[in-house]
Amino acid sequence: MAHQTVASNKLSIRKACKLFSVSETCYRHIAKQSAINDKVAAKLIEITSSKGQTTWGFKLCYLYMRHQVGWKLNRKRVYRIYCELKLNLRIRPKKRIVRDKPLDLQVPSTRNKVLSIDFMSDNLSDGRAIRAFNVIDDFNREGLLNEVDFSMPASRVTRMLDQLFEWRGVPAVIRSDNGPEFISHHYRDWAEKRGIALWFTQPGNPQQNAYIERFNRTMRNELLNQHVFESIEEAQDEATEWLWCYNRPLLKLAKSMIFD
Repeated sequence: MAHQTVASNKLSIRKACKLFSVSETCYRHIAKQSAINDKVAAKLIEITSSKGQTTWGFKLCYLYMRHQVGWKLNRKRVYRIYCELKLNLRIRPKKRIVRDKPLDLQVPSTRNKVLSIDFMSDNLSDGRAIRAFNVIDDFNREGLLNEVDFSMPASRVTRMLDQLFEWRGVPAVIRSDNGPEFISHHYRDWAEKRGIALWFTQPGNPQQNAYIERFNRTMRNELLNQHVFESIEEAQDEATEWLWCYNRPLLKLAKSMIFD
């Protein structure tokens, strides 16, 4: 406004600055960076429109200008110009997988109809992580398997389940969470070949697989929290013995009375 007033010959510079509360230094200031900003803007447009660089974001553009072109510019200035040119890449939202809500937990009518499976984690005395693969029958909560090892990929899981099915029989349904082993193509193809329906819990809803979660808590309190395993062999032996006692409460009670 001061510049417009002076240009119209209505007031002098001193009176115009006093009227609009502007210092004469500010009035006479000439921006020295505007030419550089125009140069940066042109370079950004050139980079983002070049073939093979249309998907470049701000970080790649800035690193290219700094290391390849050799312009030692302030990062905030370059980013301000980048935003003013509206070159920001549109962030594509993550695609959420819509999963069907499983049926409410119900006790199956017969044994070996619905099995629940899950993983647990613990550590040896030297800090190495171990995993326990648990399988129970929802009909009577019988523990069928609690294999302990360092690593159990999907191929190992299906092999252990095949060994279990040899003497137990193939179930109609297997319930599990959305762990990487359970949503893998190998596991799904394996279940389809054997005619097994897979029920997955919704993410963040472990109560939908409450039977195996209750089994895990019992195993945690009675086995994992009570021992400091020195080796994987010791953990495997203790887990096998604990499962034997878990399925036979009278044997478990007798053992506790002997130790007491």
